[in-house]
Amino acid sequence: MKYDNAKGGIEVLGIDLAKQSFQLHGVDKEGNVVLKKKINRKKLSAFIANLPACLIGLEACGGAHHWVRTFVGMGHTVRMIAPQFVKPYVKSNKNDAVDAEAICEAVQRPNMRFVPVKNIEQQDIQSLHRIRSQLVARRTAQANQIRGLLLEYGIVIPKGISHVRKEIPWILEDAENGLTALFREVLNELYGEMVHLDERVRTIELKLEAICVQSEDCQRLLTIPGIGLLTATAMMAAIGDITVFKNGRELAAWLGLVPRQHSTGGKPTLMGISKRGDSYLRALLIHGGRTVVRVAHKHQDKRNQWIGELDQRRGKNISAVAVANKNARIAWALLSKKENYHAAAA
Repeated sequence: MKYDNAKGGIEVLGIDLAKQSFQLHGVDKEGNVVLKKKINRKKLSAFIANLPACLIGLEACGGAHHWVRTFVGMGHTVRMIAPQFVKPYVKSNKNDAVDAEAICEAVQRPNMRFVPVKNIEQQDIQSLHRIRSQLVARRTAQANQIRGLLLEYGIVIPKGISHVRKEIPWILEDAENGLTALFREVLNELYGEMVHLDERVRTIELKLEAICVQSEDCQRLLTIPGIGLLTATAMMAAIGDITVFKNGRELAAWLGLVPRQHSTGGKPTLMGISKRGDSYLRALLIHGGRTVVRVAHKHQDKRNQWIGELDQRRGKNISAVAVANKNARIAWALLSKKENYHAAAA
């Protein structure tokens, strides 16, 4: 079915995104289907540009943020939906046409939750974080390979990349450790690659520092104990518009830092944290919370007294998650009110 303007204008359009093939499903004011069409990537922009302004629903997936910005620039209202919220509207067997229809149906629900749209600046910051994360993983793998190879020659290096950095120059210089000239050459190359990865990680961190210095919101987040450069910039890349969250608990729930519920019959049952949302940002917040818990005994303000009491009752892991949850709520308050963090007196 092609677009038939005689049947009525398109009010809501669902698009099932892919790399090259896109399925469209449009309905009018009464909910009657007026468009069912498959279109390729080259023709999609021109086709949407010629449509009257309407509500467009997309599933959050690869490339979705680009299409949202493109369609908004054409005058349309665009909403992104998480795949798990589209799935209940899929009828029978799954295919592109059924998915597009499900997206069209889901975007019309009054209580539907939508995914915040990232702008270009947010995607730039997120790209830096993704690249850095991969570089750190490669550097760790490189260090572990060096440790494993040396173990076969009877040379043991303790765990930790700092030990590798410290020991390798001495091992290369030691003529009495039994290493052959060939292996010394290979080891020197592996160590050089690790040093190169160190330099690349540092270069990205310098770029993030420059971004953080220029952002007032990042500077506000840095005033929160447990939030540093990586967490502040990652949070700005993930959140963008803080007004999409009604309160701090919504932000904490979006990050997966609140308990899962399995309640029935009026009996509430709370389990571990839900672990929804951005796992990378959640991990940074928890790592920051763990640092705060470790040094809480050195301070006597109300916040650190609460952390100390919680640590004694529940242990360090639960305390770290609790601090991460509280930091997420504080971050919402600071970004909403445009204020800096001030610790409460004892």
